[in-house]
Amino acid sequence: MTLIKSISGIRGTIGGKSGDSLTPLDVVKFTAAYGSWLKNKNSEKPLRVVIGRDARLSGKMVSDLVSATLVGMGFHVIDLGLSTTPTVEIAVPLENALGGIILTASHNPIQWNALKLLNDKGEFISGADGEALLAIADNDSAEYADVKSLGKIETNDSYLQKHIEMILALPMVDKDAIAKANFKICVDAVNSSGGIAVPMLLEALGVSEIKKINCEPTGIFAHNPEPLPENLREISGELRKGSYDLGIVVDPDVDRLAFINEDGEPFGEEYTLVAVADYILQNAPNKEGLTTVSNLSSTLALKDVTIKAGGTHHSAAVGEVNVVTKMKEVGAIIGGEGNGGIIYPEFHYGRDALVGIALFLSHLAKVNKPIGFLRNTYPNYYISKKKVELTTDLDVDSILEEIKTKYERYPINTEDGVKINFDKEWVHLRKSNTEPIIRIYAESEFETTASNLADKIIRDIKELISQ
Repeated sequence: MTLIKSISGIRGTIGGKSGDSLTPLDVVKFTAAYGSWLKNKNSEKPLRVVIGRDARLSGKMVSDLVSATLVGMGFHVIDLGLSTTPTVEIAVPLENALGGIILTASHNPIQWNALKLLNDKGEFISGADGEALLAIADNDSAEYADVKSLGKIETNDSYLQKHIEMILALPMVDKDAIAKANFKICVDAVNSSGGIAVPMLLEALGVSEIKKINCEPTGIFAHNPEPLPENLREISGELRKGSYDLGIVVDPDVDRLAFINEDGEPFGEEYTLVAVADYILQNAPNKEGLTTVSNLSSTLALKDVTIKAGGTHHSAAVGEVNVVTKMKEVGAIIGGEGNGGIIYPEFHYGRDALVGIALFLSHLAKVNKPIGFLRNTYPNYYISKKKVELTTDLDVDSILEEIKTKYERYPINTEDGVKINFDKEWVHLRKSNTEPIIRIYAESEFETTASNLADKIIRDIKELISQ
């Protein structure tokens, strides 16, 4: 059993003992800490919080616990029910709420759930705020309301529709071009809330034919919910039959987005952001100061596309809150992460697969070529992802420092672990916050080179350990 307490939220497996996994007691404890943190920051404002969940089996139980705890603290809870992470994010400011909680473990398997915590802007809380919240939980210092000051629960199932209407109103979303393209699309929503939201969006965009695969929000995931090629054999097989133009895949909370080409081959999750950014860069009304942001472990292809458009690319530490911070700092017009996370600040500062779909289909409609043709217009890179498992007695930070020294003649970024740049290749080393592991990501224009580069770093680490 696992319980992981981080600055961005609380996640764990359901069942087991309190403190070891995400039990009802843990849900109440950390919800109460969040409620206390909100009160401390907003002493003069009405106590309002938005919540929503994905369809996983534990979702209703966790949602009921969260709602009851917040009501016990005097909060007015706006419950969106089955929803998506980006939908909850946009609802928070629209409801003038102090914050929001998304009950989802994102791409993690069925036994996991989590409390993802938002501030009053509908964005993930900062590192400093997360540490303050965890301190409240550790001190068990939450206070509850007296009987005459209890809060209440309001259900509101209108926000998915509002979310879609707001997407259709964006200038960069060309509904007419999408409808005219007469797309035939397969959707795999891994039996979660994307099975409601994605077809609803496609219908609103005028898509002519939608094939639903795993779109019943039962919470019993038909396959591993992370949208990687090895988990998408069913939809890839459907595309290979030749009756559809593309496939769309989302994770359980609809903040990650992947596409399948017309021949059943993956478009590449790394290239979701590349393609959407290309469209935004090409059609930006102001060509001055174009900037994009992705995290340090994302493909070089975004940098290439940005430079080609006359813009500047910036890197950020891994993690949505870090990418958003960098985007605000540099005024980026588009950003995100290579895991299929699109952040379009003209709409809101959060990963949003729904707005990603609308922008991508607008792009594809205007290109007026098959999706496979579009993919071939982008630089081709390969990322190798490996890891080194270490014993608990080893000093991981000192190992990373020695790797940094060994490769000091190359450009190195230490904002998030150690990233070494070799012109059109790079390797990124990051230590795990929860286990003695160094994760190693390497990218090259050649698949074997990327793998060999990662293996070379692994050998370096093992050599250092053996000394």
